[in-house]
Amino acid sequence: MVETSTPTPTPTPTWRFHGQRLDIKRWIPTFFSSHKTLFTVLWIAAFASVFVWQRNIVDGFSVFRWTAPARAMPRLRPVAFNLTDFGGVGDGVTLNTEAFERAVSAISKLMKKGGGQLNVPAGNWLTAPFNLTSHMTLFLTEGAVILGIDDEKYWPLMPPLPSYGKGREHPGPRYGSLIHGQHLKDVVITGHNGTINGQGQTWWKKYRKKLLNHTRGPLVQIMWSSDIVISNITLRDSPFWTLHPYDCKNVTVRNVTILAPISEAPNTDGIDPDSCEDMVIEDCYISVGDDGIAIKSGWDQYGVAYGRPSTNILIRNLVVRSMVSAGVSIGSEMSGGVSNVTVENLYVWNSRRAVRIKTSPGRGGYVRHITYRNLTFYNVRVGIVIKTDYNEHPDEGFDPKAFPVLEDITYTSIHGEGVRVPVRIQGSEEIPVRNVTFRDMSVGITYKKKHIFQCAFVQGRVIGTVFPAPCENLDLYDEQEHLIKRSDSQNATDIDYDF
Repeated sequence: MVETSTPTPTPTPTWRFHGQRLDIKRWIPTFFSSHKTLFTVLWIAAFASVFVWQRNIVDGFSVFRWTAPARAMPRLRPVAFNLTDFGGVGDGVTLNTEAFERAVSAISKLMKKGGGQLNVPAGNWLTAPFNLTSHMTLFLTEGAVILGIDDEKYWPLMPPLPSYGKGREHPGPRYGSLIHGQHLKDVVITGHNGTINGQGQTWWKKYRKKLLNHTRGPLVQIMWSSDIVISNITLRDSPFWTLHPYDCKNVTVRNVTILAPISEAPNTDGIDPDSCEDMVIEDCYISVGDDGIAIKSGWDQYGVAYGRPSTNILIRNLVVRSMVSAGVSIGSEMSGGVSNVTVENLYVWNSRRAVRIKTSPGRGGYVRHITYRNLTFYNVRVGIVIKTDYNEHPDEGFDPKAFPVLEDITYTSIHGEGVRVPVRIQGSEEIPVRNVTFRDMSVGITYKKKHIFQCAFVQGRVIGTVFPAPCENLDLYDEQEHLIKRSDSQNATDIDYDF
């Protein structure tokens, strides 16, 4: 049990400025009354957070030279082990795979006693991939770094995911993940912001040079499992997708930092819920070389046959950057269906796209009942995207007439600055986008041109006033939701990729 104490209340500070007494308690509300000032403060806070989160990244240099005393590792299970109990050596050179395996084996024998906790102390713990077990807590203390060995001969090959039919990059088997688990229950990966580092640089170079014969492995992959919690850690430099829960139920990801270079780190998605049900992702910072989050459910005919949707997913309170792809995506592998997704309180900055739904003929499946609420974009090329011609298929066996259904998608309280194209919804005759709603939208734009709210084969409505002016495809309603004008141009096409 972790001891807690009640802190002594801190009095409201006062400063003296040019001889005048400045009451902070009275000054703050006035300061934040300006929308532009508030936006600037949010931006500075986000930037400062990035700076703090990454302060130990470059050459081990830390701006903050004062170091707090090491925190004791709380016992979260009836029995707790230390990795050093099993011969672990945290020198960054010794291979600790056997130590992890022995520790997990010991914990697997404690299921009837409530499981066990494996503490990873400060140090650099080099390892090849290893598996977790049920009723296990993996606890990374402050300064603990699990390092994935960057030689692929140590990474096991696994069968393709059944809903994909092949490796995502090559036919046949795929590399497993650094930390892996299948058919598990009650698994926690947490700590005092310790790090799991995939050392993906070698993988990325070999991928670009086409030197790999199999699909790269994720950093953390949990499959066919339930009651999973991942919190208070940093995941960085994955060879491929970073965190990949596959066909799991009841998953929580909270207070996680996910990092990869914003360029030349291919396919380093942050979190990819794949055929998952009842999942929460909250209070995370993600800056990666592909989608920050990409909700998936299988690829073309294999996903249709597997038939497991991603559903009941809540994403909230995130700061995300993606210079290559999008902050939060749905698809493009969504053939098992995606429904009942809420994305709220999202800040996307310095990114190519903010939120995107991507699919194509051949996918089948559906994307429906999607709610976006309270989104803020800063310096984003395209804010809201729906794309229906993302033509990438596993093989020639897909059905080109398997058209996905896109419907019941709502965007509310959308704001931002420095956005080139706020909206680009590109439906098609075969894949129209139905029942889209916009409400309370004001996005500052960088190019004052005509084609900045772009639509094609879209049916839906705008409630109240939105900026920029909506496309002609949408019905117009007042704030009380009374119809003002019915659109007769739902099939109109106004898509412009020139800017």
